[in-house]
Amino acid sequence: MKTPALPSLLDQLETIIKGKRPQVELAVCCLLASGHLLIEDLPGVGKTTLAHALAATLGLQYARAQFTSDLMPGDLLGISVFDRNRSEFVFHPGPVFSQVLLADEINRAGPKVQSALLEAMEERQVSVDGQTRRLPEPFFVIASQNPFDQLGTYALPESQLDRFLLCISLGYPSRAAERALLEGRDRRELIAELQPVLTPERLIELQRQAQAVHAAPALLDYVQELLTQTRNGRWFIEGLSPRAGLGLLRAARAWALLQDRDYLIPDDVQQVLPFVAGHRLRTLDSPTVNRAASLQAVQSLLEHVPV
Repeated sequence: MKTPALPSLLDQLETIIKGKRPQVELAVCCLLASGHLLIEDLPGVGKTTLAHALAATLGLQYARAQFTSDLMPGDLLGISVFDRNRSEFVFHPGPVFSQVLLADEINRAGPKVQSALLEAMEERQVSVDGQTRRLPEPFFVIASQNPFDQLGTYALPESQLDRFLLCISLGYPSRAAERALLEGRDRRELIAELQPVLTPERLIELQRQAQAVHAAPALLDYVQELLTQTRNGRWFIEGLSPRAGLGLLRAARAWALLQDRDYLIPDDVQQVLPFVAGHRLRTLDSPTVNRAASLQAVQSLLEHVPV
């Protein structure tokens, strides 16, 4: 099963995000699985740049919302303003009415804004002034998040973390990649010159193709055993939910498509599980989600569960 557009898409993204091919592949995998992406890392390592590059390369209409402590739900969803000429209220849509919403520093906004975003992420619709409004297709939230222990941040509620299919970190670049950044042009100029590799219609077609990837009964047995092991109390306080299990399968299918396969193998599940589970699970020695500790526990779980 050949998908020639995907290698071109990955190569173009790597011209912007230097030396981070695994993270770029996971980001594309998330969008192929129709999921929302959370990028958690220190300020200045390229979270927003990756989000901008993804939107430009996929050829999607996008909007950026800078999340701050004084951001209100209406700033995100839109507001109705009275038009004197028409003698009626006219709705002015907010940035959420785009195919890609870049939610920059999402954990700097307060709980009201986080709640307003929940319906959009899960239902692909928003309720404003008593009226339900559909969001465009496809619709993605690509959010960046600073570590929760930094000043001015709010810990995202577990219900919202669960809406993000994958959570990745970029980390500091290698010495060679950082030298290329220092010698190269400004990233914003390069992003402005990017040409779309896909159309929205082609992206939706690839998403359907990803969900058609075959999962054998034995492979589903393996996925179920992994889910069961997260719930036995040995590694985590609570295990993965059925929704997380479905998300794991969607992400594994999208990863298989990136590898030009129309069937799942255990390696696909193992590749994506840490990034599906790391932001959803609390280890026994941590009262809150500690992603580094969760990732380490997930690796131990993978070694424990036989294929």
